[in-house]
Amino acid sequence: MNQSRRRQPKKQKMSGQVAISGVHPVRIVLQRGRATEVWVRKGANENRLREIILIARSSGVPVIDVALQDFDDAVSSDTNHQGVIAFAKPTEMEPENALPVLLDGLESPVILVLDGVTDPHNFGACLRSAEAFGVSCVVVPKDHSAPLNQVARKTSSGASELIPVVRVTNLARCLRTLQKGGFWVIGAAGESSVSMCEASNQGPLVLVMGSEGSGLRRLTREVCDTLVSIPMTGCIESLNVSVATGVLLYDLQNNRGALQSLPAHRERM
Repeated sequence: MNQSRRRQPKKQKMSGQVAISGVHPVRIVLQRGRATEVWVRKGANENRLREIILIARSSGVPVIDVALQDFDDAVSSDTNHQGVIAFAKPTEMEPENALPVLLDGLESPVILVLDGVTDPHNFGACLRSAEAFGVSCVVVPKDHSAPLNQVARKTSSGASELIPVVRVTNLARCLRTLQKGGFWVIGAAGESSVSMCEASNQGPLVLVMGSEGSGLRRLTREVCDTLVSIPMTGCIESLNVSVATGVLLYDLQNNRGALQSLPAHRERM
């Protein structure tokens, strides 16, 4: 490993790039050829990071052994960085007009819509579930949505670098456009007595998840073709939005027999 060097904090040193932290997310950006530099925290477990270092060096990406203070200046205080950071040009949210391009040629795609999910941890966890269960893209409103920041990227465990996120100005209008294009829109609402098994089908689908507190907004709810809930036998009345998203996506794809197939969005890579 290179000799330890003093570095300026990320905001000064790596302008225009994002710090992607954690072993798995760093491995992904390296494998996708997007990393420009890798920082390893001085004293980190080198055995744990051996594969990361080998991938970086074989790709010609500099690996820098960085002093503790400089490394810690480059990450959020609540980030579990695991001793490694990759700096990369960020994958930005896609504009609304990119949605038809992203869906072009996909057979029976599934779209996840997050209506007012403002916590970056929940946002990242939803992206992780979306990628795991073959969602083609994620749609969020321009306002009242969590940013795709370092916390969200870390929580997504690399999914933020794999799955497109589309930001739209008017969510209800976007949903109506998708309906006209043949999508069946399913909203999650705790008061519904309909299960995902009853609501899902084999065609193009949109799953809409509401905010952490108030759930779906009125206009969004009114656009949905049907509402579903998760049957629960315990005393707890609701689940965290990211947990509920994972449960419903699993149920949806299991009903469609899609869990053994290649995730739809990877077919275009």
